[in-house]
Amino acid sequence: MTPAHSHMTADSIPPAPGPSRGHHSAVAVAELLLCSSLPTQLLIAGVLGAVGLPARAPDGQLALPFVLVLSLADSVLLIGLMVAIARVHGDSAWALWRGPGSLGRELTLGVALVPLVVLMVGVLLGSLQALAPWLHNVPTNPLESLATGGPIQAAMFGVIAIVAGGVREELQRAFLLQRFERHLGGAAVGVVVLSAAFGLGHVMQGWDAAVATGALGAFWAVVYLKRRSAVAPMVSHAAFNSIEVFRVAMGGSS
Repeated sequence: MTPAHSHMTADSIPPAPGPSRGHHSAVAVAELLLCSSLPTQLLIAGVLGAVGLPARAPDGQLALPFVLVLSLADSVLLIGLMVAIARVHGDSAWALWRGPGSLGRELTLGVALVPLVVLMVGVLLGSLQALAPWLHNVPTNPLESLATGGPIQAAMFGVIAIVAGGVREELQRAFLLQRFERHLGGAAVGVVVLSAAFGLGHVMQGWDAAVATGALGAFWAVVYLKRRSAVAPMVSHAAFNSIEVFRVAMGGSS
């Protein structure tokens, strides 16, 4: 005889366990590293070197054509990666970056933030020069030479500053903050870690510049988290970078 209730119905089969919290965290870390710009820039730099585009000019300075191609190619590749990863998770990168608010209001806010950003950087750098002058350890910013070779060179560097700085970095910041919010300790941890990394990415310009850019990164991150839109940070970042390029091209110095 067949024992009663010996067979199991579909409803009685326990569901398979989903991915663990540790699995989600590991995936988030992998996405964080993949979209940090380091792997993509190393890959693109290797390709550029293989096709004969030198990273340095004959005088030893950074070569503007190399920096331009590297920056624009990295921006395209990185944005494509983030869109693809968002789709894998069933998310919309457009919704993440565009936000729920009025586009006009976000654009207006971005423009309105520019004087505040300029003032904040001026006060911070002035304070660092007064209180910790040893942090100004790079007398001449190596990137400034890229904007001082005439109008065409300044315009080319301006494109880099707007696309790779203002656009790509703010889209990247919003995407990476989402990883922290969901699986890596929360938004506050993300602001601290990403701002520190943003600052360290500018160490070649001096420790004072690294501190200032780290503070700017934290500011734009907080604006994004408050607005849930990358538009205002993107506009203010691009405008600030444009002002800096214009200042250097006109003979200013940091």
